[in-house]
Amino acid sequence: MLRVPGGLCLNILVCGGAGYIGAHMVKRLLQEGHEVVVLDNLSTGHREAVGDASLVVADLLDAEKVERTLRTTAFDAVLHFAAMSIVADSMRDPYAYHQNNVVGTLNLLRAMRTVRVDKLIFSSTAAVYGMPRQHVLDEQHPVEPINPYGATKLAVERLLEDASRAYGLSSVSLRYFNAAGADQEGELGESHQPETHLIPNILRSALGMDPALRIFGSDYPTPDGTCVRDYIHVDDLVDGHACALRYLDRNAGVFRFNLGSGEGYSVAQVLEAARRVTGRPISVEVEARRAGDPATLVASRELAGRELGWEPRKSDLDSILSSAWRWHCKPRY
Repeated sequence: MLRVPGGLCLNILVCGGAGYIGAHMVKRLLQEGHEVVVLDNLSTGHREAVGDASLVVADLLDAEKVERTLRTTAFDAVLHFAAMSIVADSMRDPYAYHQNNVVGTLNLLRAMRTVRVDKLIFSSTAAVYGMPRQHVLDEQHPVEPINPYGATKLAVERLLEDASRAYGLSSVSLRYFNAAGADQEGELGESHQPETHLIPNILRSALGMDPALRIFGSDYPTPDGTCVRDYIHVDDLVDGHACALRYLDRNAGVFRFNLGSGEGYSVAQVLEAARRVTGRPISVEVEARRAGDPATLVASRELAGRELGWEPRKSDLDSILSSAWRWHCKPRY
């Protein structure tokens, strides 16, 4: 249960709570009886996904509205999911990514300081690591992002360090690997326009919504030549945020944790599993490698397990694909 000592419920502001991962978090918070306000500009999120939470349609770049929202309630903590997150787009328009992801977060942090909210959970990314120097990445791996998206997330992590020293803000940055899957009730799933993630694109191809699946590179130094990635079920990510909130109730400071399954699956393995789960043929077109794609990205989850008491429970490949397939077969938005 996501409750503070004594069984009290929390007032939580969820920035980006209409998006894929944020909406799953909002659903969990509401189920636990917490009071939730969602702040989202709905540029990529979905109004229908916030359920019964209060929704403020606003952009983090609107500093005045962000502060007004924070003044509406005595918030106990902020969960920050709001970001532009497509790597290729960040390469084409880095200014937009720095403006949105860094300046928007700075506006949020300033408003939090003004109204004296001192706990933040931040959605970071494995992209802060850049090209891996080892097969399994732990939190001590050098942070050398190779694209503007990863650079903006690292900039925010460093900003949180400064905020801790100067203003006493406590934060947890959660470095996601590849979020995937859908909630067990089939109410929430992954829906982006355009869709750039492997698993939803595989399932869209299985449904005939898209043409042949494009695979970028079949000559990597991996067992079958395709990239290997660590896929983490969205429900397990939500559990990680719940653990992080409890952790900040007991610990002050700035903290970073990987959230990954600790297992790697190649593109070819995911494709074969999807054919089995869906029972449908999925055609493939192999294209050249994309610049900057490492051969392997797999998380060490040891630190999150030891410090947060977090353990992924639904991140085997069949569970991820089965839950996503149910949602894709009857999407709600």
